[in-house]
Amino acid sequence: MVYIKTITLVVTLVLLLFTSCSSSKNITETGFSKTTAKLIMSADHLKPMRVLKITQKKDSLVLRQKSSTVIPDKNNIVLRNFIKRLYATVTDSASMGVGIAAPQVGVLKQIIWVQRFDKPDFPFEVYLNPKIENYSKSKQTVKEGCLSIPNRSETLNTRAENILLTYHTLENKQLTESVSGFTAVIFQHEIDHLNGILYLDHLQRDIANTLQQ
Repeated sequence: MVYIKTITLVVTLVLLLFTSCSSSKNITETGFSKTTAKLIMSADHLKPMRVLKITQKKDSLVLRQKSSTVIPDKNNIVLRNFIKRLYATVTDSASMGVGIAAPQVGVLKQIIWVQRFDKPDFPFEVYLNPKIENYSKSKQTVKEGCLSIPNRSETLNTRAENILLTYHTLENKQLTESVSGFTAVIFQHEIDHLNGILYLDHLQRDIANTLQQ
């Protein structure tokens, strides 16, 4: 009996280890959890995704979380479909904007789309793992809104005039770029989303600084 119980225990542990490794491998291969991958692959690349709103408690909790890095891989079907669906969302008439971050559709990955007003024809471009390495001391005053904060916009005075940006492309190239003006504001806004920060947080700091003066 003891021998049989020991064999049974060993077999159970092996099965658990295999299941665990298989699950981890699944996440490693796609870079997304099964739940997130299912959400992304529930529709084709032309279908916009639902934009999370701070007016809904569950959405707000997601928007306040920090995003993990993404592994650039142009052959990753889930990643490619998500990038296209994120673009379909930001250019959709129901949620049109000048930028969008992955957390705004419930995917906690460091991926953003930004409309480049500093380039001819104002193209939308995608950025993976974007990070601002340096902010200029000079600031700019600009009015901001957010797809996740409906029916509201505010004027901020804390956005840097110039930023130094690093990011990955889908082909896993790491690039560095200097961006200025309104496009720099969009980058700052969207990268904030990757860190669970909303523009309203900057507004509160603006108000606090004004009261202290």
